Amino acid sequence: MTLTVDDAIHQATKTWRRLGVAQDTADEMTEELAADLTAASSDGRSVTDYIGGDVEALATSWADERGLLPVHRHLKETAVAAAQGAALPALAALAFWWVSWSHLLDPSSESMTTTLDGGAVWEVREFANPGVPLMWVGLPVCMIAAFLLVRRAVRGTLQHRGAAAPEATAQALTKALPVILLAAAGLGVAIGFFGASVVGYFQLLFTVPVALAGMIGAVAAGAAWVRNRTCPPATATR
Repeated sequence: MTLTVDDAIHQATKTWRRLGVAQDTADEMTEELAADLTAASSDGRSVTDYIGGDVEALATSWADERGLLPVHRHLKETAVAAAQGAALPALAALAFWWVSWSHLLDPSSESMTTTLDGGAVWEVREFANPGVPLMWVGLPVCMIAAFLLVRRAVRGTLQHRGAAAPEATAQALTKALPVILLAAAGLGVAIGFFGASVVGYFQLLFTVPVALAGMIGAVAAGAAWVRNRTCPPATATR
C-alpha cells in the first residue's frame, strides 16, 4: 500500500499525541511536515522515500530533537539510592539508642548479703550510664554520615543512568536533606515513644524494625520529592 501525504500526517499526529506533545506544538509540526512532504512530492520523491518508511520513528525523532519528549525523572532510582545511603546510619543510630536503653555499658550494680539472723541487706551502687552521652555523640555523627552518604548515592545514581539535571537535584538535595533527616529522626523517636508506651514488653521487637523502616522510608520519600521538583516531566520547545 502506497503511503500518501495524508496517511503520513495522520500517523505522525497520532504519534505526537501518544508522546504527550502539546496540541499547539503538534499543529506546528504537522504544518511543517506537510510542507516538507509537498516539497518532496514536487521534486518527484515519494512520501515513503522522504520519510524512510517509518512515520512513527520520524515523528519521535522530531519530538526528541525539539526537546518535547517527557524526561525520565528516575524517581524510583532516586528513592532506592537514598534508602541505600540512609540504611547504615539509621542502623547505627538504633544501635546507639539500644546501648543507652539497655544499660549495656552501665557499671551500676546491686548485691545482696545475708545477715546472721537471716535477714537480707541490699547494696546498690549507682553510676552514670555512659551509654547516654555515647548516644548523644553518636546520633549527630549518624546524621552527618547519612547526609554525606545519601547525597553521594543519589548523585552517583543519576549520573550513572545519564539522568537529566543531576546537579540541580544534588544542589537542591543538599539544602533539603538536613530537614529531611531531622524529620526522619523525629519519626524514629515517635515510633520509640509509641513502642515504650503502647507495646511495652515487646518494645524492642517492635521499635527496631519499624523505626528502621520508617526512617529509611522517610529519607527515600524526601529524596524522591526533591528529584520530582528539580526535574520537570517535560521541557519546553526550543
